[in-house]
Amino acid sequence: MKKTIPLVFSVILVVGSARAQAQGPKPSDPWARLSFLVGEWQGVGSGEPGEAVGGTSFAFSLDKKILIRKSWTQFRPRAGEKPGLSHEDLLIIYPGADGAPFRAIYFDNEGHVIMYSVSFPPKSGAAIFETDPREPGPRFRLTYELNADGVLENAFSIAPPGGEFRVHVRGALKKK
Repeated sequence: MKKTIPLVFSVILVVGSARAQAQGPKPSDPWARLSFLVGEWQGVGSGEPGEAVGGTSFAFSLDKKILIRKSWTQFRPRAGEKPGLSHEDLLIIYPGADGAPFRAIYFDNEGHVIMYSVSFPPKSGAAIFETDPREPGPRFRLTYELNADGVLENAFSIAPPGGEFRVHVRGALKKK
């Protein structure tokens, strides 16, 4: 019996070691560059058609296969308007196939659907969502940058065909 215990223990060590080697080192988290976005955010923004209040949430779904942004903005009415504009949107971010860049698809309550590619500037805590310049029509760019003070700046820019991007709406968010 005494010889059996060391033998069983040796077998467990060998099998456990073989499993660990077969699995290899854990790959880095593909979502690491977007993790700064995760959470509940609230903020005040500005831009056309006027001042606004709103909020955004970023949360993983489907066993961390996608990152979902839900956003709402309530624009204050302009002079002479009764209600202000209310905007809601959904952005689904997902890894590109076979190591391709992240992609995203955007939907809003105005009927817009926008396909984005996601890139990352050298600075950490920043992401750029941009439409393919080869597609017809206007181009769109959505940027996020987390400042040292914890404020998440964002901007939505539009470029006419062949033209330069101009900021349409800019905002700042603070984590709840």
